[in-house]
Amino acid sequence: MDFLTSNSMRLMEKSMGFLWTKQAAILDNVANAETPNYKAKVVTFEDSIRAKLEEAAQRPEGAVRAVREVLEDEELSVFEAQEQTRMDDNGVNITSEMTELVRNAYQQQYLYGAINKHYAILRMAIKGQ
Repeated sequence: MDFLTSNSMRLMEKSMGFLWTKQAAILDNVANAETPNYKAKVVTFEDSIRAKLEEAAQRPEGAVRAVREVLEDEELSVFEAQEQTRMDDNGVNITSEMTELVRNAYQQQYLYGAINKHYAILRMAIKGQ
């Protein structure tokens, strides 16, 4: 395992894909806030990967390899929310969607900072400083 494909880097890569997909789903929801019978899209990743990582850490063959397998296999799930918030069967709550959009932006900002620090360490090692 090398520095560029470490488990932490793979997790950051998966997280970045999740956040982009979540942002697209939120924007679709906001754009369709007035569309009758529209079901809000929900993207899941955090809960499912947390449970799988905890399970992988308990495996006897080695936590690092088991965690790597989870990171390689974990996929995003996009599904339609079943709750209806209005009489026209539109499932979009614009206030919660805008809150999630801001939350998602902060998560993206934090993730990009973490990736930048990860590569700053690599640049420092290459330059020998």
